[in-house]
Order: sequence, then C-alpha cells, then structure tokens
Amino acid sequence: MLRQPLHRPPVCGRVCDPDRGFVVRGVMPSLIEKLRARPKHERDAWLATLTPDEAVRLLHSWIVHGRHEQMTPRGDWRWWVVLAGRGFGKTRTGAEQVHLWAEQQPGCRIALVGRTYRDTRSVMVEGESGIVATSKPWNPCQWEPGKQTITWANGSTAQCYTADKPDVLAGPQHHFAWGDEWCLWREVGGMHALDQMAMGLRLGTDPRAIITSTPRPTARVRAMLSRDDVHVTRGSTMDNRQNLAPGVVDELLRRYEGTRLGRQELHAEVLDAVEGALWDIDTIDAARVDTVPHTLPRVVVAIDPAVTALDESDETGIVVVGLGADGDAYVIEDLSGRHPVSDWTRIAVDAYHRHGASRIVAEVNQGGDLVESTIRAVHRRVAYEAVRASRGKATRAEPVSALYEQGRVHHVGMLPELEDQLCAWVPGLASPDRLDALVWGVTWLMPRIGRAPEVSWAAAPKIARPGF
Repeated sequence: MLRQPLHRPPVCGRVCDPDRGFVVRGVMPSLIEKLRARPKHERDAWLATLTPDEAVRLLHSWIVHGRHEQMTPRGDWRWWVVLAGRGFGKTRTGAEQVHLWAEQQPGCRIALVGRTYRDTRSVMVEGESGIVATSKPWNPCQWEPGKQTITWANGSTAQCYTADKPDVLAGPQHHFAWGDEWCLWREVGGMHALDQMAMGLRLGTDPRAIITSTPRPTARVRAMLSRDDVHVTRGSTMDNRQNLAPGVVDELLRRYEGTRLGRQELHAEVLDAVEGALWDIDTIDAARVDTVPHTLPRVVVAIDPAVTALDESDETGIVVVGLGADGDAYVIEDLSGRHPVSDWTRIAVDAYHRHGASRIVAEVNQGGDLVESTIRAVHRRVAYEAVRASRGKATRAEPVSALYEQGRVHHVGMLPELEDQLCAWVPGLASPDRLDALVWGVTWLMPRIGRAPEVSWAAAPKIARPGF
C-alpha cells in the first residue's frame, strides 16, 4: 500500500484550482513526481486500481505531466506572455492551452499565428509538441492542411495564419489566439500581426491570447511587458532539463553560459541595448528577410582567421555575404567557430562552392601567406584575395553599421551568434571575429563605403581579380 494515498482521478470530474487552472479532480500537480518516488510495486498497485478510461485521462492530462509554470495562470489577464529559453517547453505550453480553450468553450474560434505559414504548420500544428501530437482522446481534433484548419469533436476550430501577412488577420474574429515566436515577427507594410490579432480578439465574454517566444530586446517587447493586462511567465532551458537529450544542456552551458547570447537564448533575459554599440537588434530585425528575394550577382566568403583553436582562443570568423541586384547586401550564412585550421579552410571552401561565390576574402594581418596556402591546399584554383587592415576596427565597422541603419544590409533568417556580437560590441573594445568577417565581406562587395582607402588588397597571382 502507498504510505500517502494517491486518489483516483475520475473520468470527467473537473474543478478549477486557482493556481493551476482547470484540473482533473483529485490529481495533484506532483502526481508524476510522487509516483516516480515510490517503489515500483507500489506504483503498479496504484495504477492497477484505475479503470481504462481513468488511465487514458491520466496518460493525456496536461495537469499531470506539465510543470507548474506551464499551467494557465490565475488572475485577470488578457495576454499570457511566455518568455523562455530554448527547450523550455513553450510549444507544448501553447498547444496545451489551445486544447484547454477548445474543450472549455465548445464551438470557439482560435487563431494560430506563427512567424511564417511554414512555422505555423510545422511547429504549432504538426510539430512533435504541437496541437495534433497532443490531441486529447476525449475531444480529438482533425487537421485539414488544405484549409489550414483544425476542428475539434465539440465544434471548436482553429485557423492558421502567418505574421508575414498581417492584413489577413484584419477581418476574422476569434475567441482566443496563440502566437508563437512573437519576438521575431516583423512589421510589414506598416502593419504588425500582433496588432491585427488583438483587434480580432472580440468574440465571447473573455477573449484571451497566449504568446510564446524566446525574448528579444525590442521596443515592442518592452511595451508589451509593461501592460497591466499581461501575465508574464519566464523560464530557462534548465527548467526542462529532464526532458532534453542527455548532455544537451551541459553542452549549451559550456558554449554560451556567461555570454549575452546565453543570457537571451537560454535564460530568457530581455537584455538592454549596449550603450555606444554600433548595431542594435531593432535595426537588424527591421531589414531581416526569410529568403533572398532574387539571384545574387556576386557572393563572397569572408574570413577573419584565428591563429589557434584552443578553448580560450578567438573564433575564426566565416561569414557569407551576397550583393543583390538591388544593390543591397544579404548576409546569408555565419559559419564561424573555434575551428582548427584544417576545418575552417574546408568550411570556407565548401561555402565558396555551395553558394557559387566570386571570391574568398581573408584578413592576413596575423596569418600572412599561410592563410592562402592552407586554403589552396583544399582547392588549388579557388578565387582568393588577401586583405590587410590599415585603420582601426571602429573606422572599418562604422560605414557598415551605417548601411544597416539605411536598411541596406539584410540578414537572411536568424543569425543569433553573429547578431549577439554585433549588438554587444562598442568601439574601443576588442572586436569579435564574426563581426570582423562580416565587415570584410560587406566592404568587399560595396567598395563605395570606403574600401579603397581602408584596405590593402593583394590579389592572388594566378587568378585575376574581376573588375567592378
């Protein structure tokens, strides 16, 4: 017998717990933990007392498996903002909240908004922690991809939207909404999907929304967090450690603990802008694109090589940048890391071929001719150019920063480690290598920002440098 009885959960009985939201009667928040702490024979004896229907409800009830911070908050709120680190369980939290709304209010209409249609479908709906995977046997849902619609057995429905087309949200009305990775949504055509989603929350007596995201230090995020009708839940990657693959958290902590990127992506801190920094995340986000909108006439792989590859060494900056037909620069890939020489040369040459690059450009202030010889050892006929800095890093970086402010440099997708370095660097400090590689790449592609007086160019003797 159990020393402390664990009561049976009835199939349909439900009560409202002010701390946990609607829960199965008799199932305490720590039921799973209590069961795990018991000897196996005691667990088996208690589970054997459950009817098949009770066992099914126990197996699928979120209140049994979720953590306290993932449960519906008490109080009078309109927006529940879950700002948490990667791996916290944000998607599962949002999906379970949607199921709860669909069950509590039969026939309700719910909006599902992701950064793109692909994100909405692949993460929020079809993902391993999404709505379809967490469907409840007592109120199953049916997903119709052609209509981008989910329908529950009790008549509740959910419609998929994309934040990249906020005007689509201007007409429909909803009782509830779930927005995922909200901090990455961009304003399009003067409209923002969050504003359109809010205006459509006008059905029923208590319309509400859950917003799940890894935080970003933007003005819109800070404005949302200051509102009186917002309940904020914060969490870190470590909160869900037991459900992540072994060693993942240790590896993430080893690489990012103590960095700005780690504080944001793992511990979900909304970081203040660094005073004096040449870049800020709002400017980068404003020009961000999901894909390159056209062919790139010229692409360069820019390298700022490190001398060693020890744990305490600098990184080797490897950034792929393209020049579009519109005259803007597109930052395509950040392949930087603490790589041995044999690795970073192979990575750079692979990127050169993969993107059909015009040239590999490498700073040789430290490595000299050794940089070229190691690259040519991987591929003898690669187009290569050496660059040597003749002025300070701030002088080189300021023209590139100005291009960002003009909206002429676009990051293709998310480049978090590079963006973290850009937003944290202040002139006068040692500049990180990802930043240096980016500056070399943009400067080579857009010489009018000051390449001629800034850089001493030494073209490879066997391959002539193409004219501009």
